[in-house]
Formats: sequence, C-alpha cells, structure tokens
Amino acid sequence: MSRVLVVEDDPQLVRALVINLQAREFGVDAAPDGASALRLAAARQPDAILLDLGLPDMDGIDVIKALRAWTGAPVLVLSARRSSPEKIEAFEAGADDYLTKPFSMDELLARLRASLRRTNPGREAPEAAAVVDTGDFSVNLVAKKVSRGGRDIRLTPTEWQLLEILICNPGRLISQRRLLQDVWGPAHARNSNYLRVYMAQLRRKLEPDPSHPRYLITEPGMGYRFEA
Repeated sequence: MSRVLVVEDDPQLVRALVINLQAREFGVDAAPDGASALRLAAARQPDAILLDLGLPDMDGIDVIKALRAWTGAPVLVLSARRSSPEKIEAFEAGADDYLTKPFSMDELLARLRASLRRTNPGREAPEAAAVVDTGDFSVNLVAKKVSRGGRDIRLTPTEWQLLEILICNPGRLISQRRLLQDVWGPAHARNSNYLRVYMAQLRRKLEPDPSHPRYLITEPGMGYRFEA
C-alpha cells in the first residue's frame, strides 16, 4: 500500500481527498499546516505528498525546499496560484507536478499514480533499471557507460552527471536551477548557458535527430526531462 501525505488547511477538501484516496487503497495522513506536514513526513515516510501552497504558518514553497533536503518522494502541488512564475518557482523548489484549483479528482489520481510509477523515493535508480535501453542507446548506471549501436560513447564527466540525473528521474521535469546546482554548484545556479551547451553536446552524441530530440526534452523556461 502506498502512503500519501495530504497537506491542506481546507477541511472539506481534505475530507474529499482522504475519502477518494482511501477508496483506492492508499494509506493517508493529513496535515493542516507546514510544520505538522514536516513532522508527519519525517515520521511516516510517505510515498507521495499532495501539497497546498497557501498554508497558514508558512509558504508551501518553503515546505517543498525542506522536504527536498532529505526525501525524493514526489510532491504534487494543489494550488489556486495560476501564474507561470509561481508554477516555475514550485518546480524549481522541487515539485514534481502542479494542479490548479479547482481540479478533477480523476486527473489528480491519474497524476498521482503516474508520479508513483516513475519516481524512486531515494532518487536512485532501482536495481531492475540499472541498465536503461531506449532502443537508440543504452545507459548502464552501475558501470557508468553509454553505448549506441554496440559501440561505447565517450561522455565527459559533466555530460555523464547531467544524463544520470535525467535518466534516474524518467518523465520528471528537472528544473534548470537544480541541474546547475547539482552539477556545477550553487554559485552557478543562474548560468543557464552552461546547460544549453552541454545538453546540445549530449543530443549530438545520443539522439537519432539532435535537432528534434526524442529522449532529452526541453521544457522552455523551466528545465529538462528524459522520456524513455
């Protein structure tokens, strides 16, 4: 049974979420504010988190940042905030998905199931996925090797770091800020030109048609994702 933490201060919405999740055999915990959410997350180790941004004690963005310090469990934002800058801020903080209120319960449940399928809470590739074969190239995450057409492809250490982060999070949008911080360090969090150069190099080495990438996808203004 997957366990979901609902972080929401609207009692009626909490009740609806709990009923719908439990009906589909999810274990559910609920927190009305950010502080309670962080305590429950540490104690219960949820497999996914549904998070409102407008909490009474702290901003939901700060909750995401605090969670991302220790867990890779998917965070699905449920918020009335609709502007692109607010959505981008949530993704850059570490959110995996974003639904604006009001939302369809069926859509929420579909997105939750999709996040649980593709996200490994430890941010590591599961043993069964130690080798990722796309059909055009193969990535061995244990041996740290990439091959294409039976031949090894040489990647620089920086190219490998970028590819590894994306491969280990299939289908998930990884923000520009996170990639820059993880690969180059916090001092380079805004140097998006670094990413453009290295992603172009990866595509030339791995994509069948680098000008129309099939696997290493750009989400303009937000980040990148790997599609298997």
